[in-house]
Amino acid sequence: MAESSIESTYHPFIGALYRNSNYQFWILQLVGWFGLSLISFLSLTLWYNQQGAAYIAHTLLQSALGVLVSWPLRWVFHYFWYDSLVFRISAAVAGVIGCSLTWTILRMTTFMAMTGEADLWSDFGGWLFGSILIFVCWVAFYHGVKYYQLLQTEHETLLMVAAENKEQQLRRSKAETIAHEAQLKMLRYQLNPHFLFNTLNAISALVRVKQATTANSMIVQLSDFLRYSLDNDPIKRVSLEQELDALRLYLNIEQTRFGDRLELEFNIQPEASAVLVPSLILQPIIENAIKHAIAPTEAGGKLTITAKLDGEFVEIEVADTGPGLDDLEIEQNSVGVGLRNTIDRLYEFYGENYKFRLELAKPSGLNVIMRLPLEKQSI
Repeated sequence: MAESSIESTYHPFIGALYRNSNYQFWILQLVGWFGLSLISFLSLTLWYNQQGAAYIAHTLLQSALGVLVSWPLRWVFHYFWYDSLVFRISAAVAGVIGCSLTWTILRMTTFMAMTGEADLWSDFGGWLFGSILIFVCWVAFYHGVKYYQLLQTEHETLLMVAAENKEQQLRRSKAETIAHEAQLKMLRYQLNPHFLFNTLNAISALVRVKQATTANSMIVQLSDFLRYSLDNDPIKRVSLEQELDALRLYLNIEQTRFGDRLELEFNIQPEASAVLVPSLILQPIIENAIKHAIAPTEAGGKLTITAKLDGEFVEIEVADTGPGLDDLEIEQNSVGVGLRNTIDRLYEFYGENYKFRLELAKPSGLNVIMRLPLEKQSI
């Protein structure tokens, strides 16, 4: 990641230099040693008034000799790099001493040969001390650069691992989202065949008894309801007001079937109308109530839909006047396909942050109560 950024931002040569440690070593070697010759010229050659060509040439030559003498140190440090600290320190000390002696002898020999000065061996200690100081600096600088490179490599590795982990997390998150949406769609679309089967049976019965006008009306109402069902995204939530509008499309079909036997009552708190709920979440509950509370009874019955806010939740209740369930069925939460589908959808939408319960009504009937997290429609 870091390498590609550098290559795309700067000249290709800079990118190659960044990647290749050999290039870096030799550039630093040349810059360092010939930078030393410039310092020597400014501090010694000029100070001692030795501006002759031989003295200047020797200043350059001793730097070239320094490049050659220090070069083997790199291989020594590579060889002992993964050994214990004692071996590495011993190798560094031996290397500094050996290179300092070699470079001092070469410097003094070439200096006397090029300038004609003689009997400089009495100053050998001073020349050696300077050489030791320079090679100690060389070793320290080499290790500093080496550790910096290792730190950069480790940093780039961590960035690469972090990027790969992030990419894997994004892929995993995307896969989970796709699976979650597929589950929601599957649960939502399970409702249509179930409801469609019951309605078509009712239409078929009307046709058999030659009630063509009523049958045709049901077909139109079924078409409106299915169009809404298919056009509405099962992943998204809708306002409770929209949900009730869709519910009335369904209830129009049922009232065509049952006529006066089906009585409806809506008690919707105005503040609750804007709350978002999963689309068609009430339809299977109403369908279940009609199937078990209204249809079996000759006199029919009444359905009451209530919605109100309760703190950070909205509570929606569907009550019927049918025979209800017995206490054991309530305790075991025995529900049919429609209610089980509703519970599964609520879990997919809200996890554990919802409540769904059944209660016996007085004197008869069943109350289905949903308590959902409050999420209002943005304006």
